[in-house]
Amino acid sequence: MIIGIQPRGIYFSDRIVQQINEQIKPAKITYGKLDNTFYRDDVRQGLHTLNQTDMLFSVENKTVILVDDVLYTGRTIRASMDALLTFGRPAKVELCILIDRRFSREVPIQADFVGRSIDTIITQRVKVLWKERDGKEEVVLL
Repeated sequence: MIIGIQPRGIYFSDRIVQQINEQIKPAKITYGKLDNTFYRDDVRQGLHTLNQTDMLFSVENKTVILVDDVLYTGRTIRASMDALLTFGRPAKVELCILIDRRFSREVPIQADFVGRSIDTIITQRVKVLWKERDGKEEVVLL
């Protein structure tokens, strides 16, 4: 099962699922999109925009690959794993990340699959721009 994390991880997960479907026929991938807003520990810092969870299946005893664009503090992934348990208890959870900002974790989270690891300082931001949302594709260090 592949599950994209809302809001920006779904662009990466859409691409992964599309590539698998093009290369493996018939591909039998269960694909969902997960919103972790109500599971975040930083909701107190202001209102978050709700996104849609699109998972009409159970993850019970399945291998799940969570997909997101940038791994920074690890808090988004922690919240996503909490939200995932709403849909059952998976046998295994793996993490696929496009950009891993090493040396910035606040919780012990590590990706299993990484597109690129980069070293940044605390004041820098990494933003992944997607053609579908931003009109161009690039990774920007701000």
